[in-house]
Amino acid sequence: MRIVLDASALMAFFEGRTGAEKLDEIIRLAIAGKRELLMSAVNWGEVYYSAWREHGEQAARKTLAEIAQLPIEIVDAGLQLTRSAAEIHAQHRLPYADSFAVALASMVGAAVATSDKDFKRVGDMVELIWIN
Repeated sequence: MRIVLDASALMAFFEGRTGAEKLDEIIRLAIAGKRELLMSAVNWGEVYYSAWREHGEQAARKTLAEIAQLPIEIVDAGLQLTRSAAEIHAQHRLPYADSFAVALASMVGAAVATSDKDFKRVGDMVELIWIN
């Protein structure tokens, strides 16, 4: 099973928020080769920005180093993915960065792991795995 990680899911994991244990289980399954984890570079950047804003530059850089150790494929936001994300943003009024997670999941036939309730708007487009 393929799972696209939204920034909120990864931030919950790193900050030990509600749902962190669920993402920990998903990561363990990925390590065992039973899940394939992907993340848009835009959502990766959102994690970096959020960590920097909340905890400072050093903590943000540490977060990136920790992400690099996880079995997550970071997918560049090329023209096709960006166009699809823009269309999702326009049609569903989902925040722009979140639209990249949905667009990527749609492109590769994956579910989206998130703790962000905004994703309820696109529950008919992709399978949602709630991290909370």
